[in-house]
Amino acid sequence: MIIMKFGGTSLGTAESIQNVFRIVRDRVDQDPVLVVSAHAGVTNSLVEIARTAPGGDADVSEIEDLHHRLLQDLDLPVALLDEQLGEMADLVQGMKLVSEASPRVRDLLLSFGERCSARVVAAYFNQQGLPAQAVDAFEVGLRTDSNFGRARPVADDGRIAKNMSKLEGIPILTGFLGQDADGNITTLGRNGSDFSAALFGNALDAAEIQIWTDVDGVMTADPRLVEGARPIPFMSFGEASELAYYGGKVLHPATILPAIEKSIPVRVLNTHNPDNPGTVILPVYDESSSPVRAVVHKKDIHLITLVSPPMLQQHGFLAKVFRIAEAHEVDVDLVATSEVSITMTADRADHLPAFCEELGELGEVSVEPDHALICVVGQGIAHTHGIAAQVLGTLFEAGVHVRVISQGAIKVNIGLVIQQVDLKKAVTALHSHFF
Repeated sequence: MIIMKFGGTSLGTAESIQNVFRIVRDRVDQDPVLVVSAHAGVTNSLVEIARTAPGGDADVSEIEDLHHRLLQDLDLPVALLDEQLGEMADLVQGMKLVSEASPRVRDLLLSFGERCSARVVAAYFNQQGLPAQAVDAFEVGLRTDSNFGRARPVADDGRIAKNMSKLEGIPILTGFLGQDADGNITTLGRNGSDFSAALFGNALDAAEIQIWTDVDGVMTADPRLVEGARPIPFMSFGEASELAYYGGKVLHPATILPAIEKSIPVRVLNTHNPDNPGTVILPVYDESSSPVRAVVHKKDIHLITLVSPPMLQQHGFLAKVFRIAEAHEVDVDLVATSEVSITMTADRADHLPAFCEELGELGEVSVEPDHALICVVGQGIAHTHGIAAQVLGTLFEAGVHVRVISQGAIKVNIGLVIQQVDLKKAVTALHSHFF
């Protein structure tokens, strides 16, 4: 069997949903299990409602109208989603009355996008004669902790496969959603439907996990930044993990982990061009073709420097720094250390003030916004002499000043921090050099 995850852009219109139906129908002999995101734009609208509802300024009519239009265009009963849309409207009204949107309530609100989408897709499949069943992921056993907004899954003990075996027709599962020990609905973070797909693939021992999106696979760079970016035919799990974490837009950073555990291939495909082979992510592959797979980037990076003479020859100092980062839920990307200073990068600006305030108890802290992180990713970097020299030389010729450089011992990537104003120039130069 295969897992087929369809993102919001693949489900944004009636025509898109009809296209998804044709894709699935042509692969029905592979025993597909679908994981779906909310329809395009719905999650963003729900995020905005969660922000404004406590102040009394929130309106769900646009979301209701969008779903009603989809149902009409697909010749489905307009009342199909009355239960879900009614619960959503009542929840928003409650948020207005109490002037509050707790993380728990916010996750509950965001869940309605996927819960509606799964029901629309399943209803259309049934209408077209392909038996299908909409299922909320938590109903078949996707359990998480209570870290609302960025919930982490609880290890599966076989319950998912057991529950899934009881379903009839093609399962249409909600992505992005789980449930904690107290029965509260949780979310896995934005773009977490990829993660859901991999978790289900792992639990069901899938032959392949397919991520259907709106591009022809994983690209050598962001095509919005680099005109010559092109699809990558194949890559390793290690490369894909680094690429996703350091700015690749196609995959959720955690997607690869459940697949790695059982060596399940992950294939990235284009819903609008289903005959394209896309990108296949494998445990191993032939590295001889090119040492570099892609040039990826993250914007809006903050450069944080801690200067503390007392850290000189003091064991446990870095542990203190990372305990503070953990307490404030700050994910550190790159770290560079000297005898009396530590430089880090982070992108969660909302958590940085409190983090830096506590960090200031250890020494003098400075924060520089408006930076970008670039990573040159490739399994072959470890075996090819002089890649770092080529990277730095290319950026020097392009007139780009490098603030921080990092290369791990496994040498799957070379990370650099530059000023954000130089981002397009830097990525274009590196892509031109390597591709």
